[in-house]
Amino acid sequence: MEGRPLDERELIASAQNGDTRAFEELVREHQSMAIRVAYLVVRDSPEAEDVTQDAFVKVFRSLESFQTGADFRPWLLRIVRNEALNRARGTRRRRQLALRASNDPVSGDAAPSPETQVITRELSGQLLRLIDELPERYRIVVVHRHLLDLSEQETAEILGLPKGTVKSRNSRALERLRGRLSNEFGVTP
Repeated sequence: MEGRPLDERELIASAQNGDTRAFEELVREHQSMAIRVAYLVVRDSPEAEDVTQDAFVKVFRSLESFQTGADFRPWLLRIVRNEALNRARGTRRRRQLALRASNDPVSGDAAPSPETQVITRELSGQLLRLIDELPERYRIVVVHRHLLDLSEQETAEILGLPKGTVKSRNSRALERLRGRLSNEFGVTP
């Protein structure tokens, strides 16, 4: 149907046939999430953008190997994550995990006070520190499930784990975080 936007499967098929505009549309749709995945590994915004760009080049070159009917986002994010891990191993840089403040104001809500912003930033930093201190097998699941807001299925596909393993590791990680929050801050979630 002429004039209607192509759905993702049509974009992929067109990109596999060399349509760079279709691939550019796929990049636009997934770039933000890809940068977030890369950032959570390399912990540096400019480097995350470089990693993402390199990953998209690899994705473009590997499109012919993408299985028709498979979910594109987990496949793409697995490539981004692997590229970021390779970059992190190569540079040996590990920085404190920090989330970017949302630039999207909630319509109709008053802006938070400067005091509230400082407290929120401090609490976020403390929580991220606790997440960062989790064993890798738990931390990576929490990051994908809660910071990237991916489903259990997507997390399992990206990490190459059974869905049940993702569920159990997430549960154990959250239990550890609850204990740490309770011990360190007197917070009982």
